[in-house]
This record gives sequence, structure tokens and C-alpha cells, in this order.
Amino acid sequence: MEGHAREVFCNDPACDKALRLNYCGNAISTTKYTVANFIPKSLFEQFRRVANFFFLIVACVSFSPLAPYRAVSIALPLVVVISATMAKEAVNECLIFSQDVKVNNRKVDVYDGCSTFTSTEWKRLRVGDIVKVTKDEYFPADLLLISSSSEDGCCYVETANLDGETNLKRKQCLSVTSAVQGAHSFQKFKGLIKCEDPNEKLYSFIGTMYYEGSLYSLSPQQILLRGSKLKNTHHAYGVVVFTGHDTKVMQNATDPPSKRSKIEIRMDKIIYILFGVLILISCTGSLFFGLKTKEDIHHGMISRWYLRPDRTSLLFDPERASLSAFFHFLTGLMLYGCLIPISLYISIEIVKVLQSTFINQDQDMYCTEVDQPARARTSNLNEELGQVNTILSDKTGTLTCNSMEFLKCSIAGVDYGWGNTVVDRRNVKGFSFIDDRLMSGSWVNERHHDLIQMFFRVLAVCHTAIPVVDSKYDDISYEAESPDEATFVVAARELGFKFYEKTQESISLHEFEPSLGRMVDRTYKILCTLLFSSSRKRMSVIIVTEEGQILIFCKGADSAIFSRLAKDEQMYVPATRDHINEYSESGLRTMVVAYRMVNEEEFNIWYEEFSKASNSVSCNRDEMVDAAAEKIERDLILLGATAVEDRLQKGVPECIDKLAQAGIKIWVLTGDKLETAINIGFESVARQLREAQSEANILKRSSICCALVIDGNSLVFALSRVLESSFFDLASNCVSVICCRTSPKQKALVTRLVKKNTGKTTLAIGDGANDVSMLQESDIGVGISGVEGMQAVMASDFAIAQFRYLDRLLLVHGHWCYRRITAMICYIFYKNITFGFTLFWFEVHASFTAQPAYNDWYIACYNVVFTSLPVIALGVFDKDVSSRLCLKYPMMHQEGVQNVFFSWPRILCWMINGVFSSVVIYFFSSSAIVDQAFRKDGRVAGLDVLGITMYTCVVWTVNCQLALYINYFTWIQHLFIWCSISFWYVFLVVYGLFPPSISTSAYWAFLEAAAPSPVYWTATLAAVIMALLPYFAYKSRSAFSSDCCQDVRGKCHEDGLSNPAEQ
Repeated sequence: MEGHAREVFCNDPACDKALRLNYCGNAISTTKYTVANFIPKSLFEQFRRVANFFFLIVACVSFSPLAPYRAVSIALPLVVVISATMAKEAVNECLIFSQDVKVNNRKVDVYDGCSTFTSTEWKRLRVGDIVKVTKDEYFPADLLLISSSSEDGCCYVETANLDGETNLKRKQCLSVTSAVQGAHSFQKFKGLIKCEDPNEKLYSFIGTMYYEGSLYSLSPQQILLRGSKLKNTHHAYGVVVFTGHDTKVMQNATDPPSKRSKIEIRMDKIIYILFGVLILISCTGSLFFGLKTKEDIHHGMISRWYLRPDRTSLLFDPERASLSAFFHFLTGLMLYGCLIPISLYISIEIVKVLQSTFINQDQDMYCTEVDQPARARTSNLNEELGQVNTILSDKTGTLTCNSMEFLKCSIAGVDYGWGNTVVDRRNVKGFSFIDDRLMSGSWVNERHHDLIQMFFRVLAVCHTAIPVVDSKYDDISYEAESPDEATFVVAARELGFKFYEKTQESISLHEFEPSLGRMVDRTYKILCTLLFSSSRKRMSVIIVTEEGQILIFCKGADSAIFSRLAKDEQMYVPATRDHINEYSESGLRTMVVAYRMVNEEEFNIWYEEFSKASNSVSCNRDEMVDAAAEKIERDLILLGATAVEDRLQKGVPECIDKLAQAGIKIWVLTGDKLETAINIGFESVARQLREAQSEANILKRSSICCALVIDGNSLVFALSRVLESSFFDLASNCVSVICCRTSPKQKALVTRLVKKNTGKTTLAIGDGANDVSMLQESDIGVGISGVEGMQAVMASDFAIAQFRYLDRLLLVHGHWCYRRITAMICYIFYKNITFGFTLFWFEVHASFTAQPAYNDWYIACYNVVFTSLPVIALGVFDKDVSSRLCLKYPMMHQEGVQNVFFSWPRILCWMINGVFSSVVIYFFSSSAIVDQAFRKDGRVAGLDVLGITMYTCVVWTVNCQLALYINYFTWIQHLFIWCSISFWYVFLVVYGLFPPSISTSAYWAFLEAAAPSPVYWTATLAAVIMALLPYFAYKSRSAFSSDCCQDVRGKCHEDGLSNPAEQ
């Protein structure tokens, strides 16, 4: 078994050979960190961020004489921010760790090797152990089914934890082990399993089992996966094959691709710009400092005697002015470091988590039918929701219900069914078929009643459904792996072919017999089942009738069945094709049904070859099995075709209309058929693209909307490097694009093409496993918890119950989150520029001596204490319009698509506003205080009073600027803004009472000097008013409003924007 060398010693896990293999234990750990590496690894994650790394360097250098203020005042804010982030990660890790401990300590019955089963923790399981799992228990590892409480050795499992599918799946043990029952039977049970190495393929397994001198081939039918649950079976026995992180579910537990919003990427660029500004002003200061220092001693004359240039050091040496200038540059980096907002990342993380909580708790996105709320599975992309330009959607289960209704059928070239595609006319789930020619046994009067009988017999036999008998109500329901299969079995039942029992070797029907004129029980022996796969696109069952006739029943896609029909059995093909096209044009899903008789000699020869392929242990076993199946699935006789309807979900048309009004383009990528699809070559596709582009341009000039429909065969060529640009240009000129018969890979490629060429945000939405690659490739992946399972949800960034909630997710939460995050980021940079440049203007007037204008604790507390909470309140609670108006005027979504509120001109306006505020604050404060008597005794104000006055002006200005910007006030915002300002005064009083060794320049400065002086209060008031004037000027000229949506916003205002109750 080359490449599949795993050996499992059944019921003997402690033998020497087994111990030498050293397989991993069954304990799992899904945490990102361990106790040993949490601190170093978490610190590494934090300091990968450029801003945090910068402050780490500054904190380290602050312990040297270069620091302009005490080291603790620099290090403490960094410690607070990093500690808060690490604490958040630690809490998350503890929750995950506790869940791991809970799972690892679950109990299961394990055979002790003697004669009993003992209860053992999951984490103690070893490869080769025999375990007993009872009904409704989870399988603790990947097991090979040995036997079950059922006589035929089958059991039923639910795989909702793996793929979300609640449909029961039938598992079947090998017939040679089905008799091994009870503890005593396992005393002599020994076997050797050789199988594939651990891998992530949930639905694949290749291996063999040596048992009692014979070799038996193993398949996925015998494998019970960890995390799945035993259902409808009292108990099952299995041998452990894969443990712990070798199990398939853990092999699939890979981290999703890392996604970052465009806002966050631009935010990093702004930080780099601020770093450039920081280096520039530090260089400017060091240059002037070096030139001035060099002139301090000239020909023995001392110019600035008060600096004592005769007592030199490396930091101030006129003889080595260049070296002093370099050290001054390093000091300047620390002095102006407050330009970089240290609390930026943690503030945004807190805000995004709270925004995600609002999404999760939105009652208007809660689906009562399935008891599912909306879920933000990541908080990194909240604002990206407000910038979606293109939606790429799956159809089945996403736009439609994936709850099939049997509506029409074509049998022997005759169209049957008058079913209504709008209103159900029967009260049977899955069956909306109406036609008096077939119902109530009337089909026996039809000309081709024998073909009709065979048609519904195929539907009743060719499937993998499981009958669930409700003895209380004498009713039978069906559990199937897909909604289609259940629908076909229900349709057969309603038309007289009731499937009621299935074993490993037979299937029983209660069917109408025309010759007897009554219902009879018939049992068909199952010789072989050829399962459906995405590559085969068909399923077949070979059975033996009670009369000994061998038949092969086949159903599948038209492309798979028509090519396998017998050449002399083409009589009904044209009419059936026409009916299939009609059904497809009505939006129905179609499937073709066929059969043929097989003589015994042919079957025996074929089955020998098929068994050889099935028992193969090579890597290409699946290909060998498919090749063998091809040889029996030939010369088929066409019976007809089915048409089932997968209806649009509730609210889908209204939701699509809202999204279209918002200017969002919608592409539908589906695996369903395109009735006019043909196999065409590269040149033909290129020619058709050119012709379609010309026609689209003409229609566009005539203001006529057009749509593009393309199938998977054409996409193969359209997505090539030569034609992809032409394809995208054509698609861009269309209102909607529909891609039919697309594979999962093609869905991802189309998504990548749109994302690359538009440069704007793409959102993919789907509900099935085939949509996972598309969801991961897009900027935002939205999963729908539908009938096809939870794999799409598990790979998504956001999860909703139905498509109709997408408009609220984008137009309401997307709009709010985009506005809040962009305003928050702009404001954070504004307040830091305002504060940082007041230091720079003071340095200009102080000859760049690196003397800080503020007390070091003022600087340390600015971002962490006095301005942190108001900006968080802005990011969480601000609301420019209500949810009703967001949905009433969808065009406002274009503000996010065009990035109006985070464009470079707008960012520049905020920066200029910050510089202007700093100029006003510094010059108003210094002009009012420095050159005149300030205290009652006639003394002038010192640096302590100037620093307090400037800082007071900064705190008032930035908080009032925020208050003026906020669209919608809550009591929390009022509390945070005015308490932040008030706390500054409390801090001044309390901190000033500390001894001078601690409070330094703040010692009694406020109570003794600043507070009693009218000049201090007057200067503060005048500086704040002047600093806020630019905002009023821009507001009056609508500079802070969207040009593209001004009229819409005007309508919003007229429609009740100012109404607090609506907000």
C-alpha cells in the first residue's frame, strides 16, 4: 500500500508493533496558545503591529538620558494597551481551553481485552481500541464499524457537527464482522487494518482489512467519523482507526484565510504618513538645534550663556554639534511620539466587537422558522459591509429554499403535471403534482402504462433514502442525503409506489399492480449500488426482481444520461429534450430517468471487474471504480425526466430590488443547467464575447438594461488570460450576470476576477460545501445555514438564516459600521495631530531644546484616559440615519462604495483641521499667558501654567469637536464626553497634591495659579471657539457631506431624520 502505510491492530493496541508506530493520542487542543508560549507568542503578535513596535522602542530608549520625560510615563500606557489586548486573548483562549477539556473528558465504553466494556475518557483512547457507542452519543474518534444492534450490521449517523446536514446517513459494516456482538465475542476478535494516512477528505476512505485469513476492501460506508452522532440505532461497535488530530474533522480544522478591510489597509498607510511627519519634524528640530548649538561658542564668545555651553555633554556640545543633533533627533522621536495614537488598535478592536454584538442581537435578522439569528463570525470586516460593490451569489439554497416540490414529469415523450409554480395545491410536503391522468392509479389507462410503472419504480428504488416509520400515526417519512432524493421517493409514494423498508441486500415497496388491480408488496434484491458523485452526475442501482430479472436503474443529469442511451432507443429523446428545456425555462430542476435489462452472464463478468476495482488499495481506486461503472451504465432505455421546483425564499425579490437600488451588482453563480448550453470552443467564445460587447454598448447608449448568461463550458475559455478582460468588460456593462453549470473552482475564479478588476469590495454568499472556495476568495463571505449543511457557514465571515436579511446586513449595519469606523479613525488621527503639533510649536519657540511643554503624565494619559472613551462611544452608538431610512433610501450605500467618508481629501481635511487647532491653541495660550502678570502677586506664568492652559484647550477642543460631529446623542456619549473633560480637572487637583518629586511641574499649579486666574478661563474659552471654527465653515459648505447623496440625505432629513424617536 504505497502512500497508505497506516496499520491498525484491532483489539490489540498495546502490542509491540502498535506501540512502535507511536500514533498520536485522542486528546485534542484547538487553542492558539499554550500555557508555556502564551506570553511570548502573544507579545510577538502585538508587536508585529508597527505602531506598537514603535512605542516599544520608545519605551526602551526612554530609560536612557535621551528621554525628554520619565520612562514610566512612556512605558505605562504601552503596558496598559498591550495588557488589555492580551487579557482579551487570554479570556478567549480560556473559553476554548475549557471546551477542549470538556470534550476530552467525555466518557465512552472501551473493551478491556478480557470480557467487559469499561467507561473511559475520550482522551485515553488508542488506535486499535474497540469501543461501544450507544444511541445519541457522539463518536469519540474515527472508527471502523464492526457491528451494530441491527441484524444486518447497519447504523444511522447524523453529521451535523461535520457539515451541518441533519439528514441521516446509513453506514454498513462488513458482512463478515456483523455477527461479532457482545463483550465475549470480542475476546477472539483480531484483525489488521491497512489504510490511507490521515487526511481531510470527509467522504473518502481507502483501506483493507485482514480478518480470519481473508482480505476485505474498506470504503467510507464503514467509517464513523469523530463528531458525528449515532441515531436510530441502539448501539454500534467500532475499532479506532484515527485519533485526536489525525481524525478527519481535526484535519479539516484549518484557519480561514486572513482578511483585512480596505479601511484598515488605508489606516496603516495613514500611520506610515504620520511616521513620515514624525521623522520630518524631528529632523527639522534636530537640524535647527544643531545649527544653533554650533553657534553657541564662536571665537570664544558664548551666545546662550544660560545653557552653560562650557559644561558640555554628548547631548549638548557646541564642539560636536552634529553628534548632539543626532541625539536630539532621537529625543524628538520620543517627544513627538504622541502623533502616533497608541490606543488606536485596541479602541478599534473594542468597537468592532461591540458592533458585532449589535449584529448578533438584531431581532430584525432573526429567523423564527429555523430559530437562527444573524452571526458575525469575525469582527474584522464590519465596515466592509458598507462598501460592497458586487455580490456573487449561489442560487440553490441561497436564493431558493432547497426544499423541493415535485411538479412535473415527462414519461415516454408525454408531458404530465399541471402544478402551479406559485401556490401549492396539495398538503403533502415535497409533492405539488397535479394530473388526473396519473393520480389515483389512473396511469394504468395510459398508452404507455408499462413505462410509467417502470418510471416510478426507478424513483422508488434508485436512491439512498432511509424510511422513518411513525407507528403512532401509521406514517412514513424519509431521511435522504439531498432534498431531491426525498422528493422523488415522496412522489413515487403518492403515485402508488410506497418504499417502506430497506436492508443491506434488499429494498421493499408497496406498489400498485395493474394486472391484479390492487396494491402488492414486492422486494427487490440489491446486487450493487453505484453512488452519485459530482464527476459522475448520476446514480445507478442494479437489482433482481422477484421473477429473477436483472435490471439497472439509472437517474442523473441529462448530459450524463443522454450520451449513454442505446442507439436504437432514441424514440422519446426529442420530445423529452423539449420538455426539459421548457422545465428549465420555468426555473425547474430536471433529472433524466432510464433503465435496461442485464443478462446474468454480462453482470457476472462486469461484477468481477467492479469488485476488483472496489477492492483495490491504490490511490486511484475511485477512478478505477468509475471506469468500471461506465461499462454497465450503457445502452440505457430512456423512460423520461422529472421537474422539481426549488422556490425563491421569502423576501428574495424585495431584497434583490433593494440591493439593485443601492447600486450593487449581483452575479449568480450556480451549478444548475443552462438549457441552451452547448460545447463551444475558444474561437467561438471569443467571437461571441465581441458580438455581445458591441450589442451591450448599443443597448447602454439606448438606456436599455441587459443581462449576461454564460455556462461553465464557456467559462473555461472566458476565464483564460486572453479573454478574461473581454469577459469582464462585457459583464461590467450588464445589470446582472448569471453563470450556469459552474464548478466550485470556477466560482472562486470568477470571484477573483471581479475582485481584481473592480478594485472594490466583493461579497460572496452561499449555503453549500461547493460555495466554500468562493466565500474564502471574496472580500466578505456570507454563509446561509440552509438545507445543504453548515460548511458554508463555517467558512464564512457572517452568517444569516436567509438571503432576505442581506439587505439589512449591508444597507443598515454596513452603513452604520462604515460611518462609525471611518469617523472614529479620522477623529483619532485628528486629536493626536492637534496634541502633537502643540508640542512642536512650543519647541519652535524654545529653540528646539527638547523641553516638553507638558508634564510627562499629561502626555501619558492623553490617549488612554482623557480622550479614549468618547471615541469608543462614537464608534459604537453614532447613527446618522435610522434603519428605516437606510432601507427606504438604499442609494446612501454608495457613500461607502465610493469611500466618501474615508477618501484621501477627507483624511487630509481632518489632518489640516488638527494642525489648525494646534496653531490656534498654542498661540492663543502663549499670547494670553506668557508676556504678562498672571498671579495675584504680579508674577508671570511659568511653564507649568502654560502647559496646563494648552492641555486644557486641547482636551476641550477635541472633545467638543467630537460632540459637534456626532449625529445622534445617547446618554452614554454625553457621559463619556463631559466626564472626560471633568476628569481632567479632577486629575489636575489630585495629581497636584502629590509631592513635587512625583507631580513635578503640576505641584499645586492648578489650584494656586491657573484656577484663580480669569485669564486662564478666558484664554481657554477663546482658543476652543477659534479652533472649532473650521468645522462650522466646512459644515456650512457641506464639505463633510456626500456630493453623490446630498439630495438623498435631504429627503432623509425631510422624512424624519431629526426625529429622536425614530433614531
